[in-house]
Amino acid sequence: MDLFDKCGTESGYFGIFRAQDDYFFTRPILDPIPGTTTIFNGKKCIQWSINNYLGLAENQKIKALSEETIKKFPLSSPMGSRMMTGNTQHHKELEKQLADYLEKESSILFNYGYLGVLGTIASLVDRNDTIVIDKLSHASMLDATFLAPGKFRAFRHNDMDSLESHLKRINRDRKGGVLIVTEGVFGMRGDLADLPNICKLKEKYDARLFIDDAHGFGVMNETGQGTASYFGLQDQVDIYFGTFAKAFAGIGGVSAADKKVVDWIRYNARTQVFAKSLPMVYVEVLKKTLEMVKNGASRRKKMFENAEKLKTGLSNLGYNIGKGRSPITAVYVPAGDLKMGMQIISKLRELGIFITGVMYPVVPKGIILFRMIPTASHTQEQIDETIKAFAFVRDRLNLDLNSVKHAAL
Repeated sequence: MDLFDKCGTESGYFGIFRAQDDYFFTRPILDPIPGTTTIFNGKKCIQWSINNYLGLAENQKIKALSEETIKKFPLSSPMGSRMMTGNTQHHKELEKQLADYLEKESSILFNYGYLGVLGTIASLVDRNDTIVIDKLSHASMLDATFLAPGKFRAFRHNDMDSLESHLKRINRDRKGGVLIVTEGVFGMRGDLADLPNICKLKEKYDARLFIDDAHGFGVMNETGQGTASYFGLQDQVDIYFGTFAKAFAGIGGVSAADKKVVDWIRYNARTQVFAKSLPMVYVEVLKKTLEMVKNGASRRKKMFENAEKLKTGLSNLGYNIGKGRSPITAVYVPAGDLKMGMQIISKLRELGIFITGVMYPVVPKGIILFRMIPTASHTQEQIDETIKAFAFVRDRLNLDLNSVKHAAL
C-alpha cells in the first residue's frame, strides 16, 4: 500500500466533503472583512459564526492604529525567535500589562492560541506526570495532551464524580505531578466549567489547574478577566490561557502564571522557542485592544443583552438553546442524518442567515448544533430577522423540536 492511497478516499476528517471539493459546508468562501454581515455565494448574510464578541473587529480606532503601526514596523519586524533576535521591549511591556490584567506574576506571548496551548502544556508535563482533561476540551488541548510525554485520563464533561474518581486512582500510586485541563467557557456549547468544584478537587488531591479560556477572555465578568474571575477564583487557577483571536479580534495567545512557571515555559515551550516572534503590528495594536477590553463594560453589557434577546426569541419558537451562561447561543435542532443537517443549513443561508453546524460526537446522534455568537455589534433588526428565519425553517421542514427537549446535552 502506498502512503498516499488514502488521499483518494472518503476517509479522514470531513472525508465526504473533501471528496466533493466542497466550499459550501466546509471552507466556505466569505468576505474577509469581519462584522455582523458577510457575503456568501453572492448574497449578503447576517453573520453568526465569528467570535467577534465585543465588536472590536470593526473598530475604526484599532484599524487606524494598525495602519499607523504598519508604516512604522514592517511585517518582517522583528526578525527571528525571541530566544535569538526577535525579543523587544514592546513584547515585554505587553506581557507585563497582560499579567497585571490577569492578576498573575508573569505572562508569555504566543503567535497563535493553538500553539500556545500546545507549548504550555507539553513543556510542563514530564513522563511521570498525568493530565486529567475534560473530554469535551478543544482540539488544541487534546493535541497538547497527546504531545506531552506523560500519561492522561479524560473525565466526563463537567462531571465532578468522574473527575474525582480519576484523581483518586492516580493518587494511589502517584509518581509525578497532576494537571487538570479544562476550558473556561466551552466553545461549542457555551456552558462554563464547574470551576468552584474543580478548584476544591484540585486542592484535595494536590493537583494543578490549566484553563484555556479562549471564549471567556475579554468576555466573562464585568472586567472581562474571564471565567475564573467570574467565579472569584482567579487566584486558584495555576495557569490561565487566553487567545487574542476572539474578543480581542487579533492573533496570538497568552499564558499567565507565577513567574517561575512562566520562565520555565519561556525556555521549554518548543512552539515558542523555535517560532518567529509575534510581529510588531500585533504587539502594538494589542496594547490598545487590551485597554479597550479593560474599559469595555458597555460593550459586554450590549453583547449579553443581544445574546439574551436571541436566546429568548429562539426559545419561544420551541428551540432548545442549552443552559450556557456565556453569550454563546447553542441551538440544538433534530437532524436524523447528515443530509437533514445540510438541508437546514442550506435553507437558513438561503434566507440570509450564515451559520455553521456540528453533529455527533460533539452532540448526541440525531441532533445538529448551531453555535451562534451574538456580539456587541449585532442590531435588533438582525436578531429579529434571524428569529423569523428559524421560525420559517421550523415550519417548512416540519422540525420536531420536542425531540431534543429532554436529550442528554
